[in-house]
Amino acid sequence: RPRASPVRVTGRDTMSISSDEVNYLVYRYLQESGFTHAAYTFGYESYIQKTSIAGTDLPPGALISFIQKGLQYLELEANLNEDGTDVDGNFSMLNSSDLLSKPVEELKNIVKEKRKSGDDEDRDKEKARVKREKLEADEEANANGAAPMDADDDVADGAAEAIDDEDVTRLEGHTGEVFICAWSPATSQLASGSGDATARVWSVPAGPSGRQAQGSLGDPIVLVHTPVTDDAAEGAEGAEGDEKREFESKDRNKNSKDVTTLDWNGEGSLLATGSYDGAARIWDADGTLVNTLSKHKGPIFSLKWNKKGDYLLSGSVDKTAIVWDAKTGEAKQQFNFHAAPTLDVDWRNNVSFATSSMDHMIYVCKLGESKPIKAFKGHKDEVNAIKWDPTGTLLASCSDDYTARVWSLKQDECVHELKEHTKEIYTIKWSPTGPGTNNPDLPLMLASASYDATIKLWDAEEGRCVHTLRRHTEPVYSVAFSPDGKYLASGSFDNRLLIWDVQKGELVKTYKGDGGIFEVCWNKDGTKVAAAYSNNRVTVLDFKP
Repeated sequence: RPRASPVRVTGRDTMSISSDEVNYLVYRYLQESGFTHAAYTFGYESYIQKTSIAGTDLPPGALISFIQKGLQYLELEANLNEDGTDVDGNFSMLNSSDLLSKPVEELKNIVKEKRKSGDDEDRDKEKARVKREKLEADEEANANGAAPMDADDDVADGAAEAIDDEDVTRLEGHTGEVFICAWSPATSQLASGSGDATARVWSVPAGPSGRQAQGSLGDPIVLVHTPVTDDAAEGAEGAEGDEKREFESKDRNKNSKDVTTLDWNGEGSLLATGSYDGAARIWDADGTLVNTLSKHKGPIFSLKWNKKGDYLLSGSVDKTAIVWDAKTGEAKQQFNFHAAPTLDVDWRNNVSFATSSMDHMIYVCKLGESKPIKAFKGHKDEVNAIKWDPTGTLLASCSDDYTARVWSLKQDECVHELKEHTKEIYTIKWSPTGPGTNNPDLPLMLASASYDATIKLWDAEEGRCVHTLRRHTEPVYSVAFSPDGKYLASGSFDNRLLIWDVQKGELVKTYKGDGGIFEVCWNKDGTKVAAAYSNNRVTVLDFKP
């Protein structure tokens, strides 16, 4: 793509910012705000991977800080007297819309007029609006059987137990945002993936989390994602070796190796990682690289083992999904059905699976078949996540169209359209309950987490919202059911990890950290919860009902 000239500040040639730097600030903002898919797509299209900007030197919130400082400068300039002295009093005469859209001279006139008339009407209207919205939120909460939201976290959380910092184990070492974490299904190992081009495998000490566990914590196994060589990439392409790659490995540098996804196999003996460099990698539990899977031509967003553990499934920005032979590293079959980036993949059984995409479509595919065995059409915007229920009977999906849907292979139309969220739905999870599970006496539930800061629990059979969980104040990016299906953990960019009683819809435990949360997950025993943070940390806390 052609690149724009550097943006210079008039009269100050020493102050400039290039289009690459602007792009990187936007890219980091999207990452930090939890817009993971948008960040990777933007980075891919703006060639972030070709820049030499050291992302580790950029503090969190850099774009917002940059914009705020610019607005403050404009505000100060607009409030100066003609002799250059500042005006006494407050600087609340201008709003952000004025500062962003009007020249300085017009801003100065606005300030003069408002100071002269003493017009506080705008502020009064804003106060009335805030008060009205709070009343409406309280009324809605009461109508749904929930307690009204309160600005004070302690009051809003009611009788929930607040977990102290001293009772939390901090896993430190990553030098970039930690996007994902996952416990081994067999051991006490916890894997985490980060924007620092590494995954790490931590051996979490048994017993209580906190100060004592912190002291006995050993060094993690660091899985360094080095660039894929041109020879390896050409070998993986086989007959396509002469085709010009859109995402050449020689252009992959430290800014293009974010570990975007990871998954343990069922035995906990192998860990698969997916990266922004377009390669999937398989590691053993000791950190040895077993295989590098190089056929995708864009970042990998989703990576899943099948239950048997012989195949690995990946979905990529290159619009395709690939089934890999885990033992040989061979690409068994590439599925090229979507018209836009593939956002999520999920196995139905050992040979069939579903894929979702920015093209609003969901396809159900089967190894060996050249066409989808089912196409689900209905979402009006990109489909962020898909999940099969524990028995592989129902498929749930969620979208930027504010809805979640439940599908069945027995029909073309969705079984249920779940429409109560007021903003985009980022993720969904099925409970490990119902017939055919380890918890057959509990009903099957579906949890959906949204940018509207709520989580909703749905009765899967009736398609009815059972509980709306409202204590978060920022978008919720991750939810996870405990192994017994009785509790739900949620993580948000309000820095809080919350644990809920599923049956009652009540908050039981809270922990507030120092960064936004991208992912939460339970260990196999349901006794510990881990969270991946935007401040480069992973935390582990204990849970006892």
